[in-house]
Amino acid sequence: MIQLGAGEEVMPINYGLTERHHGLAKIDVETQGGHGIINIFRSEPIELPFQIKVMERHPLGSQAFMPLSGNPYIVVVAPPGDFEPTAMRAFLAEPNQGVNYARGTWHHYCLALHAISDFLVVDRAGAGDNCDEIALPPAMQRTIATWSKG
Repeated sequence: MIQLGAGEEVMPINYGLTERHHGLAKIDVETQGGHGIINIFRSEPIELPFQIKVMERHPLGSQAFMPLSGNPYIVVVAPPGDFEPTAMRAFLAEPNQGVNYARGTWHHYCLALHAISDFLVVDRAGAGDNCDEIALPPAMQRTIATWSKG
């Protein structure tokens, strides 16, 4: 997760008026001549229950998301390598928590809750096919039925 207070180095800058929370995520985008870009993704909120029918991964670079809209969202991930549905995990991310998917990590697209939500996304641009998407057959699909804190 990308968030303050995760053990990162904190240093004062700008004549003591700003704290720099250094190195919150490693950006890995240089494979095959790629370069970093910053995007904003605007996601429509989902309704629960929600069926997980697709997963994707980015084999050439990492992808970091930081929420901008003050809404929680759901993160669904599975380890890199051959997709294994039993390894899928879902997490509730708070409005102050971002996520940095390592290169090759399977994940679902943004699952905003409650309202349209914007995410600042640090991503890879450049040559090469950097998005593998798989449609999950019904036996591999999972349902997120409800979500509550605690």
